[in-house]
Amino acid sequence: MVLIKFLNKQFLLPMHSFTQEDLLQYLYRETSAEKTKAIEAALENDYSLREKLEVIQSGFQRLEKLTLSPRKKAVDKVMDYAAKAAGALSTEA
Repeated sequence: MVLIKFLNKQFLLPMHSFTQEDLLQYLYRETSAEKTKAIEAALENDYSLREKLEVIQSGFQRLEKLTLSPRKKAVDKVMDYAAKAAGALSTEA
């Protein structure tokens, strides 16, 4: 880390400390305009940061492809329970 700071000062590279959370917010377009510009500028100059964003984007794309739904048996049990509970409420009135 000390070497990186030294090299940044020598080559006048901007220092940044964006976290994975910052990159996630950027990916979901939840960053302010100012922070978006700062991240985009950092991405232009920092290969390591671009790699991190690419890994996050890859995971994001894989998650989008997943379609999770409950088993029919689980849905049926919930519906049965709801019907019984509704029936119990109507007999109490």
